Amino acid sequence: MRQNLKGEQIAGLLGGRMLRLLAARLSFNGNSVVVYSALAVSVLGLHLLFILWVIFGALVARSRPLLRWLHIACLIWGILVQVLPWPCPLTLLENWLEAQAGVEPYHGGFLLHYLDALVYPNISPVMLMAAGVVICSLNLAIYAWAFFGKRNRSL
Repeated sequence: MRQNLKGEQIAGLLGGRMLRLLAARLSFNGNSVVVYSALAVSVLGLHLLFILWVIFGALVARSRPLLRWLHIACLIWGILVQVLPWPCPLTLLENWLEAQAGVEPYHGGFLLHYLDALVYPNISPVMLMAAGVVICSLNLAIYAWAFFGKRNRSL
């Protein structure tokens, strides 16, 4: 069961005070709704980039050890967020920003919300979770195969 957090708790977890200060400084004639909306859209874009990184990061990280380890950590995080009842910080931040902008935040995960609306109408949460875990696990298996394959060849 996912823990429901109130807006102020989410704001506290995600540096909400800093975001409020930023919105107050950037507000146009006191209209911080525009700023919160823009920040929410920015977080949405960041979330999408993170998901693309998780899926395709191995192609970028092939010959870069630091990026490879960062990608492996992101894959493990992706599996944990799918399997355990942990909320994704980017989803929490996006929902909080939308609430501050006066938009009704969505419930559930980022993937289920946007894939259900855009690509796969009525996809079950279990099927989506399984797909996410399979994609991350396949990436991890490729890394393991490459690592152990090199190790066995050098013996």
